[in-house]
Amino acid sequence: MADAEPPSVIGGRPLRRFWKSAVGFLRGRSGAAAWALIGLLAICVVLQLLVQYRLNLWNRDFFNALELRSGREIRHQGNLLLVLAAASTCLAVLAVWGRMAFQRRWRAWLTRRLIDAWLTADRFRRLEVGAVEPQNAEYRISEDARLATDAPIDLAVGLLAALLSAGTFVVVLWNVGGALYVDMGGGTVIIPGYLVVAAVIYASGTTGAMMLVGRRMAHVIERKNQAESDLRYAVGHVRETAADRWIALDTGTVAHALRAALDAVVDRWRWLAGQHMRTTLVSHGNSLLAPLVGLVLCVPNYVNGGLQLGEVTQAAGAFVAVQGAFNWLVDNYPRLAEWMSSASRVGILLDALDRLDAERPRATERAA
Repeated sequence: MADAEPPSVIGGRPLRRFWKSAVGFLRGRSGAAAWALIGLLAICVVLQLLVQYRLNLWNRDFFNALELRSGREIRHQGNLLLVLAAASTCLAVLAVWGRMAFQRRWRAWLTRRLIDAWLTADRFRRLEVGAVEPQNAEYRISEDARLATDAPIDLAVGLLAALLSAGTFVVVLWNVGGALYVDMGGGTVIIPGYLVVAAVIYASGTTGAMMLVGRRMAHVIERKNQAESDLRYAVGHVRETAADRWIALDTGTVAHALRAALDAVVDRWRWLAGQHMRTTLVSHGNSLLAPLVGLVLCVPNYVNGGLQLGEVTQAAGAFVAVQGAFNWLVDNYPRLAEWMSSASRVGILLDALDRLDAERPRATERAA
């Protein structure tokens, strides 16, 4: 039952302990390469934004050429598209290399320190004593450390791109979309930059909906990860016990314990499936509706002659870019929740190892 679940440990001290460890990676010999990769990724983000801005202008010029039936201009825009597409692809490939190089270095750095801390002073034997729930350090060192170091750079790069994109395309949307004139009660109401206002309202609604439907996702992922680690520990314990010829296994009891651990994993995955279904409802609906909403909002000014066809497509593209930037949380909420769970679990392990360090001197003093 959900009421019987241990309290969530996500956030607070465990995350602070994880970030304290992360600061160590950004200093010293490892820090020089890490900061160089961060700088490379920031440059890629800025250059990619410039390409996207130029593609937005290309969208306008191409559709205006179609409207004018200018074959020469259409050919020119087609050639320009090839250049812009090649530049965007090269930047994307370089960014993938930079992200994965950063992730690989951070994971190796963190995992080595976790292994060293776990093995030093017999901590791997003392860790489980007095724990509220099994620490299963093996799973945290291998799987949680991977997830905890994999997501932050992706999320940070994505957030930087979203902020820069929002700032750039809000200006485009404001200038191209213009004002909306609405006749009401014998008068005319003017809404300046109405496409920007609509993008903000739309993004606020989808972000609020995502936070509402996915508010328990991080906790569900946390419990799923704990169940996975319990199952891995149970299977490994059977293998280790069977290797000792002096210990006889009760296969019936062992099978029952393994089935119980597996049932717990399946149950947690069922909870997680429900969370993903809810968040997918919001994210997929948003991906379908956003381009259509931008086009529909441009119709009044297009019909009144205030916008050319190329400007309609440019404004619609800018609308998608703006709401996409504002909806960064909508697009990344599941991954953010998974990262918070894994980073918290690594932080808990680091905290437990820290406590063992603090307890050892006191035990030595009492023995003396």
